[in-house]
Amino acid sequence: MTAVRLSQPHRPVRATIPLASSKSESNRALIIDALTGFRCDLTNLASARDTQTMIRLLKSTDQTADVLDAGTTMRFLTAYFTVTNQQKVMTGTARMCERPIGILVDALRSLGADITYLKNDGYPPLQLNGFTANGTSELSIRGDVSSQYVSALLMIAPLLPNGLTINLTGAVGSRPYIEMTIEQMRHFGAVVDTDWTANQLHVQPTPYTPQSYAVESDWSGASYWYSVAALADDDTAELELLGLKARSLQGDSAIVDIMRPLGVESTFTETGVRLTKRPAEPALEWDFTDCPDLAQTVAVCAAMKGIRLTLTGIESLKIKETDRVAALQAELQKLGAELVEVETNHRYEVRRLMQPLETLAVPEIDTYDDHRMAMAFAPVAMLHPVVIHEPGVVAKSYPSFWEDMARVVTVEEA
Repeated sequence: MTAVRLSQPHRPVRATIPLASSKSESNRALIIDALTGFRCDLTNLASARDTQTMIRLLKSTDQTADVLDAGTTMRFLTAYFTVTNQQKVMTGTARMCERPIGILVDALRSLGADITYLKNDGYPPLQLNGFTANGTSELSIRGDVSSQYVSALLMIAPLLPNGLTINLTGAVGSRPYIEMTIEQMRHFGAVVDTDWTANQLHVQPTPYTPQSYAVESDWSGASYWYSVAALADDDTAELELLGLKARSLQGDSAIVDIMRPLGVESTFTETGVRLTKRPAEPALEWDFTDCPDLAQTVAVCAAMKGIRLTLTGIESLKIKETDRVAALQAELQKLGAELVEVETNHRYEVRRLMQPLETLAVPEIDTYDDHRMAMAFAPVAMLHPVVIHEPGVVAKSYPSFWEDMARVVTVEEA
């Protein structure tokens, strides 16, 4: 299917959504399980392609590990295969081979890894040639590029003979993802001390202990339903999202607070969270440093509601599955809106143009091989028909997304 057309609901917006499991939690649990010798009992693992790719590659004896377009899988497996002394070629899609990995490789080399770049320095594909621990127990790494580098190093640290102290330099981005990693490590018996004042993390050389672990539903996936609720032209709209916790390890649970001024109230239940409508505010300013994966969803929602949104902390979006800033700028124009850079590489504003929504042609949204572009723009259908190209990209994180969307809007092949 090359495109889907979504049309406005013709009935009250009421639905219970069995959300996909968190691929972020799943992928960390899988690495830790592998470091115990696959002796843990993991349940509710994500069906997302990234997680299924992780499972496949952890079981594989092939000398080439093709992660496809899974950034987390690339970073985590590079560290895992290194510390377990497996000789592998790490590669992926053309876009994956354009995404930097030099900071992680430099850190692994300082610990004793022999890693060779097969094409361009600083980028996959990589040849992992082996690992001999050299006794290094402290290193510094930038905290403002990708938290996945930090998480990858943290998870292998209990296996190092002297443990590891990581000094984070510069601003620390996506800190909740690092904290998620640490809490999952502690669940499996790792001893991790944190000093966030000094941005220093210390992992003792204490082996993991096999444990049971149940993965929570995905708050990133929940964000699209918050947008559906916010855009529903129905004051009595009500959605229940199953499997979410009020106290979550996932940084994207920030969507609860972000969406309140956009018109969504959250009430936690025994089975998840119930979303209902509330009055929206005329403007919102939010720093997405700790939750960059929410920026696209919130930007589209604000544009459709005519709410003036100021975004900071979205620099990392430029090195994701696509340049998400450029992609948003291009696609928001099709909604009669714009994403304007008001301070170079730091501050952006979403502005709704004056063209009435009913005068817009049916926008055809390009997705740039990016699952979050498809899902961020899908809730537009609550107010206006929309066509989403290459809808299959959602398999990366939320394979059942279109089936779930069909609970509230009309979804048909375009």
